[in-house]
Amino acid sequence: MHLETRDAYTPDDPLYLGWLEGKPLPEPALPDWYELIRAQVTRGIRFRRARIISEPLSPFVRFEYVMTPGLNIAAGEDVRWLPRRLAPGLCVPLCDFWVFDDRLVRFGYFAGDGTFLEHELSDDPAVVDTCAEAFEAVWLRAIPHADYRPA
Repeated sequence: MHLETRDAYTPDDPLYLGWLEGKPLPEPALPDWYELIRAQVTRGIRFRRARIISEPLSPFVRFEYVMTPGLNIAAGEDVRWLPRRLAPGLCVPLCDFWVFDDRLVRFGYFAGDGTFLEHELSDDPAVVDTCAEAFEAVWLRAIPHADYRPA
């Protein structure tokens, strides 16, 4: 399970900067990521990604939206979008995270402009449970990629 909560990431990413300039995205856009996920999905591992987003979409989230079919979904991920206007009442950690095998969480910390700073791992069962429950709550409200249309 991967929860994304930000409107900006990796502002210096060459792929993103090229897309902003109108350059077409290669398919898959990130071949190493695509192959990694594809191999794991083939082994039977399920990947779910939920993105909590502001509308109208920020330039980076619009880039992610455009890239999602040819990268995430083509590799076998299930992706959903949750506009912030649909999120009142949800309690989620204030940073991005991955939950692995219901026993390990990897938090990602970013600067205000989206620059990656560091990550932190936790195997504390209470933290893992909190993150898994938060993800499931988001997942239930989020809109599947095939049905989501950016505002």
